[in-house]
Amino acid sequence: MALLGGFLKSSIKLTSTIQKSRKIKPYKWQKKELEKLVNKARYTQFGEKYKFDDLLNSIVFDGKNEFYEVFKKTVPIHDYNKMYNDWWHKARNGEENVCWPGAIKYFALSSGTSESASKTIPVTKAMIKAIQKTSINQIVSLGNYKGLPSKLYEKNYLMLGGSTKLNDVDRHFEGDLSGITTGTIPFWFERFYKPGRRISQEKNWEKKLAEITENAKDWDIGFIAGVPAWIQLLLERIITQYNLKNIHEIWPNLSAFAWGGVSFEPYKKGFEKLLGKPILYMETYLASEGFLAYQVRPDAGLQMVLNNGIFFEFIPFTEQNFDADGNLKENPETLMINEVKENVDYALLITTCSGAWRYLIGDTIRFTHLEKAEIIITGRTKHYLSLCGEHLSVDNMNKALDLASEHFGICVKEFTVAGIKHPPLFAHQWYIGTDDEVDEVALGEYIDNKLKEINDDYVVERQHALKNVFCKVLPAHTFYDWMKSKGKQGGQHKFPRVIKGDLYDDWKSYTEGVKTIN
Repeated sequence: MALLGGFLKSSIKLTSTIQKSRKIKPYKWQKKELEKLVNKARYTQFGEKYKFDDLLNSIVFDGKNEFYEVFKKTVPIHDYNKMYNDWWHKARNGEENVCWPGAIKYFALSSGTSESASKTIPVTKAMIKAIQKTSINQIVSLGNYKGLPSKLYEKNYLMLGGSTKLNDVDRHFEGDLSGITTGTIPFWFERFYKPGRRISQEKNWEKKLAEITENAKDWDIGFIAGVPAWIQLLLERIITQYNLKNIHEIWPNLSAFAWGGVSFEPYKKGFEKLLGKPILYMETYLASEGFLAYQVRPDAGLQMVLNNGIFFEFIPFTEQNFDADGNLKENPETLMINEVKENVDYALLITTCSGAWRYLIGDTIRFTHLEKAEIIITGRTKHYLSLCGEHLSVDNMNKALDLASEHFGICVKEFTVAGIKHPPLFAHQWYIGTDDEVDEVALGEYIDNKLKEINDDYVVERQHALKNVFCKVLPAHTFYDWMKSKGKQGGQHKFPRVIKGDLYDDWKSYTEGVKTIN
């Protein structure tokens, strides 16, 4: 392993040096990606319906942005329901050449935290290759970080995801995206990968954690990856099992943690209590629909993957384009990568090599560095509170809660917020998951005051229609137990930061009998 690790280290340093000298060409790369996607899919049912031959001619021969105007006029915007009901269900039932050439072998079951049911997303061979390529590029980007130990590349990589034992449904397989991609990892990486093929197939989450904990003493982990909440639970379990002061007593070479899907800020304080020394944090943007972006340098945003199977469009996240519930209005303004600005929130549309076409993925982002195509994830189109114009984003919530955690000296492991009617006007109901004692009223007032400092719209509405802010502090396990009751434990599942509709009614009922922490 040392020989292979040394080879990896040398290759990473060389490739990283090459990448640094390579100039990013957002518009050129994106136009080329759209050309490849349209060319590949032009003989599919989708491509024939929307005249991809004509669109391809426009991309190749028309002026700078003329092809994009043709694309917008030709291909409609799809949310998940429209994409699935009109097209993907046919591929799931075994039809070939629906939105992408050939038959679809894999379908990812998304976490589905924002709605009552999980979504079923096609994962093509082309997408698996694209995800693997981007994953390798992220590992290569380790060369941009100083201070990493030279032996890191010889150590084990622990990836905590869904089961690789997929559901066999007719002529295809269904499961968590992490299970699909982990089940197809390159053979040369298997000797580094933990928990290994046998444990990674386990579908019972509790049993999987127990087996990982039992084997933890025999592994030399240098790198871990997964959803922060589940990784934190695992580390706490290992520390308790072996009566350790911190995780570095059993894994002294642990040097880096990669995560995605949620902001790490609410977890960071509690996570660092489990460590014996500082480690490197790397954020990723890997969704069920594709690997969209990843962090390539310290203290920076996520660099968008512009040249690997995904074409991006951007919808300004404004009242002109979205209603108060986060639903897209008719005829929204859409932009290409060369038309966006920094420090503006955009909802993402993606066209991918898995047969998603002008697909509203539901995330909102903000560019922090246009030249490097770097972004931050600011929330979800429907995880956004604007009952009366307060325009409260998940990014605002994370910042306020991080400040509150520091102020009160508490470790917040989970949280969610609901917008509720409080006759005759409105209110916000916060639910905070922590095992530390804290006064609910004081915590709610502090978060409210910080949001007034962060968000101008919020402070205005707190003087008018948004009359109250309530806070309920619950044991952290309440959140995990509720997720378990919904069959959404482990893997890529995440607790919704904004909870609405029937999901909120269920959550409210579930927590009514739970004793609060004061």
